[in-house]
Amino acid sequence: MAPKPYIFLVIALLFIFLPLTTSIHFKLPAIFNFGDSNSDTGELVAAGFYSLEPPYGRSYFTKPSGRYCDGRLIIDFLLEAMDLPFLNAYLDSIGRTSFRKGCNFAAAGSTIEPPTARAVSPFSFRVQVAQFIRFKHQVLRLMAKGKKLHKYLPDEDYFQNGLYMFDIGQNDLAGAFYSKTFDQILALIPLILTEFETGIKTLYDQGAKNFWVHNTGPLGCLAQNVAKFGTDPSSLDELGCVSKHNQAAKVFNLQLHTLCKKLQGPYADSNFTYVDIYTIKWNLIANYSKFGFDQPIMVCCGYGGPPLNYDSRIGCGKTEVLNGTTMTAKACSDSSEYVNWDGIHYSEAANQYVSSQILSGKYSDPPFSDKMPFLLGLKF
Repeated sequence: MAPKPYIFLVIALLFIFLPLTTSIHFKLPAIFNFGDSNSDTGELVAAGFYSLEPPYGRSYFTKPSGRYCDGRLIIDFLLEAMDLPFLNAYLDSIGRTSFRKGCNFAAAGSTIEPPTARAVSPFSFRVQVAQFIRFKHQVLRLMAKGKKLHKYLPDEDYFQNGLYMFDIGQNDLAGAFYSKTFDQILALIPLILTEFETGIKTLYDQGAKNFWVHNTGPLGCLAQNVAKFGTDPSSLDELGCVSKHNQAAKVFNLQLHTLCKKLQGPYADSNFTYVDIYTIKWNLIANYSKFGFDQPIMVCCGYGGPPLNYDSRIGCGKTEVLNGTTMTAKACSDSSEYVNWDGIHYSEAANQYVSSQILSGKYSDPPFSDKMPFLLGLKF
């Protein structure tokens, strides 16, 4: 008989009160990022699987940049604070693309588990790790030929001294709700994290030493999930979020935190920093007006009007024929008033807030406020 999913909760609780012992320093030569649309800087678009049209990118880049946002992502703000350039996507190599300070393998729609036939992205975590290995191999091969490409590629020691960032798992959970019961989803979480652990071990064997792991946010508060799974008011919590989705995210995060603690043992020469994105985003949604927002769940760029302004049949910036009438999903006049940009992804203003809280150091295990050499110039 398979173990009850709640058994894993008990095991996780035994670990959760044991703090991680070492923290990341911030004098980093390079960043290598793995994830989904929360940190995709152009991978899925460069692969040719999807296109983004205006108004994506309007708040900062003035045009679509391959990011699923009106502007910058959390990872962009973090890199700015570390005085590092934005990461280029692994597949976006046309022109004089520089990977000197790292590379981004994150792709929108990606999962930790191998993709299904209906997956948005084929670039699962395992594939992203394989892309990294090829990237490293090619970099070392080219650098061995001379210094001609030095300004475009990372030095060999960057692979050991760089920071490996992870923000992935949201799509595994969100996608599971379309075909599985809540108990089945809870039972799936240990399998998902086993796959994640395998990827971490592979990267460690490749020389990675500094691991920065984001947990998953309150996905029950995304308009896409509220529209699909929140039609029954009894399924919503006090904030108007889908309760089961957020419960699953909490269980996932608890076990992810436990995994980070467990890995610190055999990899004593490594640093693991676990970042509680869920609490940061939950606090933002619960106290949105305090931080200058007008709408915590309703979408800026969407279609349908209040209360969600979201329709799964027509994405942000797209024009479709609905019931015989041509409709366009347009953006609001001021996205800085909205937490949610397009029903799935946060606005630049919300990402800036989340980044400021990450950089406070108090939402991380171990905390790192005593090592902060930088501050973001934020309006909050």
